Amino acid sequence: MNSEILVNVTPMETRVAIVENGAVQEIFIERVESRGIVGNIYKGKVVRVLPGMQAAFVDIGLERAAFIHASDISGNNKQDHEGDSQDRSSPPIQHLAREGQELVVQVIKDPIGTKGARLTTHLSIPSRYLVYMPETDHVGISQKIDGENERDRLRAMVEEAKEKTGIEQGGFILRTAAEAIGVTEIAHDMSYLKRLWRVLAERIQSDKAPSIVYEDLVLHYRATRDLIRTEVDKIRIDSRETYQKTLDFVRKYTPEVENILEYYPGERPIFDLFSIEDEIQKALSRKVELKSGGYLIIDQTEAMTTIDVNTGAFVGHRNLEETIFKTNLEAVTAIVRQLRMRNLGGIIILDFIDMEEQEHRRQVLRMLEKYLEKDHAKSKVTGVSELGLVEMTRKRTRESLEQMLTEPCSACNSRGRLKTPQTVCYEIFREILREERAYQTDSYLVLAAQPVVDRLLDEESAAVADLEEFISKPIKFRVEPMYSQEQFDVVLQ
Repeated sequence: MNSEILVNVTPMETRVAIVENGAVQEIFIERVESRGIVGNIYKGKVVRVLPGMQAAFVDIGLERAAFIHASDISGNNKQDHEGDSQDRSSPPIQHLAREGQELVVQVIKDPIGTKGARLTTHLSIPSRYLVYMPETDHVGISQKIDGENERDRLRAMVEEAKEKTGIEQGGFILRTAAEAIGVTEIAHDMSYLKRLWRVLAERIQSDKAPSIVYEDLVLHYRATRDLIRTEVDKIRIDSRETYQKTLDFVRKYTPEVENILEYYPGERPIFDLFSIEDEIQKALSRKVELKSGGYLIIDQTEAMTTIDVNTGAFVGHRNLEETIFKTNLEAVTAIVRQLRMRNLGGIIILDFIDMEEQEHRRQVLRMLEKYLEKDHAKSKVTGVSELGLVEMTRKRTRESLEQMLTEPCSACNSRGRLKTPQTVCYEIFREILREERAYQTDSYLVLAAQPVVDRLLDEESAAVADLEEFISKPIKFRVEPMYSQEQFDVVLQ
């Protein structure tokens, strides 16, 4: 399988796309003003204890207080109880936390919608091959590493590396990338994690709550640390400055990645190489067309996501059962791709077309599980029901693509969604850069809706000034009252 990681960098946001066999499979977006906080460690203060919910709210310095369940509070926090994130029969929350108490916590889920961040006191710090857990002595291995011999070899190497580096406390989880590596690489990661934890422990002792103790890497660094697998052939970055910084980073921490890192200087925008901009637009649509003529209908709600499979214009060649089976098989590929592209998480209900033959049901389910193995997010699938329904869960740690790029539509009482003015502004910037490469002009006139022009002249004024300086041409704006929030035109003058 041919696989590439494309990194598109602008002053306002960084976007990373995973492309497999020429088709984009996943999109990650990080905006400067709203970076994700999953993985960050904070020294927080308990502001409210809720015995009825077995939970507490913790002030970690964000706009909204964060949420922690009793099962996510470690017994090491001045208590004798054993905490386990999978064990819901925890001691009463009032025995584990009290108002005004300071807790060292890590974010495991970004704030989504009206919900605050989700926290845990079970700290973990990742590197290329390892995840360090300072409060346990457990050694775990990624479930995606098969073979007992390899798992035993890795466990033995962890013990050997712990002796080499002098680490006496803490446990480790070997990540998928650790498969087939040697003890030198593991020892290198351990030394880095040991130094990092020493610094963090000093901050925990000295800093006052609420404060941030550890901030996870920015997106383009995380891509080289977390997303690289053996089948990745290239990482292309379209910013020379970001490429150089990433090169310095990988030389220090992930030297095996250096030979696949590449600067992309092309005049054509890097996301246009694989029609990624078009795919992002399609990923915001409710309907997904299948090549056979069938289609998916995807409805995302706060509680769950439902995906309905339909035959559409596909009629097959022999009989109805063949048509249904082939449509469901094709739908599996599309469904997994959409889950990854849209970053859909939580409870997901797949409504396959009902199949009469039990063997067809088993094949569809096996194919679904096989394709989900490529997904970076953890998922769990149940069997196919009598109605052709499949219940599954997919780990949700950040907002979906729809939640990030769109907002509730005021024109239809929130029945639909519109791109935010911020998203449209960034599309305008990219369109100006695209036209600047293709045409000769003295200036640009942007025609857009009032909310978009207001943002361009206010919050994005600094970005506009930087863009004008970069292209050495003035940019003017005019409100078009008849334009919807998503409509705009860039006029060459």
